[in-house]
Amino acid sequence: MKEKNQAVLSDMVAFVACAGCAAGKARFQDKCSSCREAVEAGFIRGECKSGCVGVGSCVPVCKQGAISIQDGKIVIDREKCNGCGDCAAENVCPQRLIKMIPRKATNFIPCSSTEEEESVVRATCGYGCIACGECERSCPKGAVSIVNNHAVIDYDKCVGCEACTIKCKKKIIVDTLHDLTKLKEKVAFVKCSGGSRTSAVFEGMGINKCSDAVKQDAKALGICTTGCCGQGDCTAVCRFGAISVVNGTAVVDPEKCVGCRDCTFACPRNLITMVPYQGMKLVPCSSTDDYEDKLKVCDSACIGCEDCVNNCPNGAIYMEEKHAVVDPSLCENCKMCQYVCMRNVIKEQKVPDYIYLQRAALANDALDDKPACCDGQANKAADEKPACCDGQANKAVDKMGGDQ
Repeated sequence: MKEKNQAVLSDMVAFVACAGCAAGKARFQDKCSSCREAVEAGFIRGECKSGCVGVGSCVPVCKQGAISIQDGKIVIDREKCNGCGDCAAENVCPQRLIKMIPRKATNFIPCSSTEEEESVVRATCGYGCIACGECERSCPKGAVSIVNNHAVIDYDKCVGCEACTIKCKKKIIVDTLHDLTKLKEKVAFVKCSGGSRTSAVFEGMGINKCSDAVKQDAKALGICTTGCCGQGDCTAVCRFGAISVVNGTAVVDPEKCVGCRDCTFACPRNLITMVPYQGMKLVPCSSTDDYEDKLKVCDSACIGCEDCVNNCPNGAIYMEEKHAVVDPSLCENCKMCQYVCMRNVIKEQKVPDYIYLQRAALANDALDDKPACCDGQANKAADEKPACCDGQANKAVDKMGGDQ
């Protein structure tokens, strides 16, 4: 019986259901001698009350030396962990964050937040689950559910598909089989490309936060009233290094972006929006000023001439508050709008070919390995290129094995 139990334990591994640093870790680690002491000391406003306090009471409990503190976070070495479960005992972690999960599991949700308000979670922790339920609704096996305002995986039902990873709005679900930067439906886009003048003015005033910059009278300063402030509030919240400030304007790298939307909440001017991750044209301007005023403050603003609107063969472009907007559902990524735009405002979002090939490969997997060349939907996902007839498809499948 003892050998049987040991065999069962060896199939399990410890997992810390928290990946953030919002539960007062920096504050507690130098002041408290145990995690329980830290929790009893209490949390302050702006801290997560359900997360790891990082003092490390679990570290000495592990006889295999599988638990350590790295950069303030509790890290479990899966190779050393033998699944004994000592660290998951009730008297070890006062927050009950250490769980025993199947060693073969490939999907993980490192959050145990019980906070109800999405805005509070987003402001508190970049790794926090907002309990939107998208993962629960998308799981084909019913393996994900929302418990106490955070998602939980039932590993008896989970088959390791990518559905929850793709649908997660915050992109916090760890997937060791699929590359999160490739598996995304939407990416962030900054609706401004001319923030250099504005950024320079604010920097000259000693202002280094967008949230402070928007409080100034932009019109009196002679700068754009709706454009990017260029002080990087969005870059500070991006966990993937996908957004940076270039020439005074925030710019998103769509290949690095995973579509978590954290930057959209950080921008005080609501300039960052989510767009489909596909080849398409975009208008990086949100100015609502009159034609003459735009020319005075920005060299790359849409002046509302409507040449793009009148020449789009698909009617994919329309005017909204004195600037052009592209409807991604109608855009076929032709170059007509760019050709007629006299100010070269319209930009193209480029998507690598292997993304379409990988989507086709995943579609095939979802269809019980049916060849893409035998299924119209899979071919459409690959931009009408049969994955099984293209050597690059193998490369795309190889990329699916990348570690998160």
